[in-house]
Amino acid sequence: MDWLTMPPLTALRAFSALAETGSAVAAGAALNVSHAAISQQVKALEGHMGVSLVDRGGRELRLTTEGRDLADALRAGFGAIARTVEALTGADADRPLQVSTTPGFAAQWLMPRLLDFRNRHPDVDVMINPTPERVTLEPGGIDIAIRHGQGDWPGVEAECLFTSPLVVVAAPSLVAGREIREPADLVDLPWVQEYGTSESTDWLRRKGLASFRIGGMMQVPGNLLLEGVRQGQGVSLTVRQWVEDDIAANRLCLLFEEPEDTAYYIVTRPGPPRAKAKAFIAWLRRQASAG
Repeated sequence: MDWLTMPPLTALRAFSALAETGSAVAAGAALNVSHAAISQQVKALEGHMGVSLVDRGGRELRLTTEGRDLADALRAGFGAIARTVEALTGADADRPLQVSTTPGFAAQWLMPRLLDFRNRHPDVDVMINPTPERVTLEPGGIDIAIRHGQGDWPGVEAECLFTSPLVVVAAPSLVAGREIREPADLVDLPWVQEYGTSESTDWLRRKGLASFRIGGMMQVPGNLLLEGVRQGQGVSLTVRQWVEDDIAANRLCLLFEEPEDTAYYIVTRPGPPRAKAKAFIAWLRRQASAG
């Protein structure tokens, strides 16, 4: 559907208000028009689209299946428009800075350093969203994502924060008495993996071992993963920086190490970030360079 065949914006807005408020009277009050005008706009919209959007057979307002689909799309669309306008006009200047990253990165790297940012920028409210999911960056939502990979995600700008070779580690008690020379020597051991991710299973698959593994896979939140590995609950693939002290202190055994072809990246939407995001990005760079 092109712009020439799109329904009038006023009709779409009227229907969106009707779906949101549940009545023509409330929708009219929200848009400062009469309830009759709302009804006329919705009927005109149905005529334009050739589908019924409202079931008028009962006393209560009910949307048809098509009406619910359109209402969901309009809610998302008008919401995105509002957030973009706020971002472009500076109306979201007081909105907290929102940062998304994995629970593991938040626990192992970000949180131990975050007090420094708070001391340097006490006027900036920060919201950390620890999730293994790759969130969508959009105006009014997440400002910065810190992602692990090769930095080749489409539609975003990615700046390398620091390289992060991956290592396979286990507690000495788990591998005691074993001769481990190749990945196949690990197939009968249990594994621990951060919930919602697939690093360990991907590594096993790349080594041709996914179909042979019989030790079981336990998934836990990222902030609990290393504690489970230290306790001998399983082998795990993790970032070397997180376990260097454990390896040096013999709390964990380094079994294998992958080449440095992955890194943590600062990911933002294309275009200049808002002032709070700029300050946080500059702080991230300083923290990474300090080691």
